Amino acid sequence: MRLVHNSLHEEVAAQLRERIFNGELLPGTFLDEARLAEQMRISRTPLREALKVLTAEGLVRHEPRRGSFVNEATERDLDEIFPVIALLEGRCAYEAARNATDAELQALEALHDKLNRHARARRINDYYEVNFAIHEAIITLADNRWLAQVIGDLRKIVKLSRLQQLHAPGRLERSLTEHMTVFAALKARDAEGADAAMRTHLTRQREALRELARAQRTRLAPGRSA
Repeated sequence: MRLVHNSLHEEVAAQLRERIFNGELLPGTFLDEARLAEQMRISRTPLREALKVLTAEGLVRHEPRRGSFVNEATERDLDEIFPVIALLEGRCAYEAARNATDAELQALEALHDKLNRHARARRINDYYEVNFAIHEAIITLADNRWLAQVIGDLRKIVKLSRLQQLHAPGRLERSLTEHMTVFAALKARDAEGADAAMRTHLTRQREALRELARAQRTRLAPGRSA
């Protein structure tokens, strides 16, 4: 079915972005314009505009005379991005501690109750969903669209990593503890404490991803079974 949208290239970009995030288009994949245009039943013009959008977001890279490829998040990328996200989300927690109403904190508490139940049952996928909802809620409570925009852009690059930090040994339990520390500071209206706790939480996420990447390299090293 042909795509219909006021801004067709934005709809095309959204569909390609989803295919990248769900793993259908893996890092390093060549984006064959002719094939994609045929699959999506569009001309190459909106497709090329969509690829420009994804290139600007860092999800796609264009190589002269070769074409476009799904980008890869390197260890250096993650090392550079996580400290920035930690600072930005820390500021969100700071603002949320000052801005949140009692009713909003009650809604956030309900999310933390769900998070706790999923952690105890070791339902990692469900935990990820609630974890994301909590981060989004805190960003919303900060009520700063510029923070939200930059965090959203940086998260897209992190998602290219494909590694899930909660699979690192002991990470699920530590993640829950870190979340509860952030929430305790929010409830206490401790803006500085919420900022520090959120920055610690994001820093430890990066450490867990680094541990997983190191384990993966060890498994795939010559002389070991893949």
